[in-house]
Amino acid sequence: MNQSAEHTDLDDAVIVALGSDLPGAYPSCIDLLEAALDRFAAEGLEIVARSAWWRSAAWPDPSKPPYINGVVLVRSRLDAASVHRALQDLEAAFGRERGEANAPRTLDLDLIAFGRQVIDTPDLTIPHPRAHDRLFVMGPLSQVAPDWRHPISTGTAADLAAAATVGRDAKPI
Repeated sequence: MNQSAEHTDLDDAVIVALGSDLPGAYPSCIDLLEAALDRFAAEGLEIVARSAWWRSAAWPDPSKPPYINGVVLVRSRLDAASVHRALQDLEAAFGRERGEANAPRTLDLDLIAFGRQVIDTPDLTIPHPRAHDRLFVMGPLSQVAPDWRHPISTGTAADLAAAATVGRDAKPI
């Protein structure tokens, strides 16, 4: 499913990237990701647009299982820190175990942007510090909000997708 953000004010967009390379208790990673999206509303996150699912090799170790990724735009009454906590709670509910960086995982939920806010605390960095260089994030984002502008670089999602150097093999399924 691919829904556009035509009627969303992109200056207020709350952008969440989703990823999985371990299906956990689900038949597939896509089933797990769909189940996670079904729980967003209960966490105070209303999905207003979503990308198609994209597949890419695991990064930085392509010998690990491939990733399924996507992006959603959400609306929420929560502040950025509360949205971040809600996403971490969802990850835990779906069996996410934190350990080695970039290790395979059931569910990875990253808060990419929270409107035009720039936040840099020990617990939260917004916009996400590496998302702009990842095709598996900017590609899906450019599907739903190609004109979204990065709060710091001001590059559009479409331009950032074209320039991304990480995950260049990412493609919509």
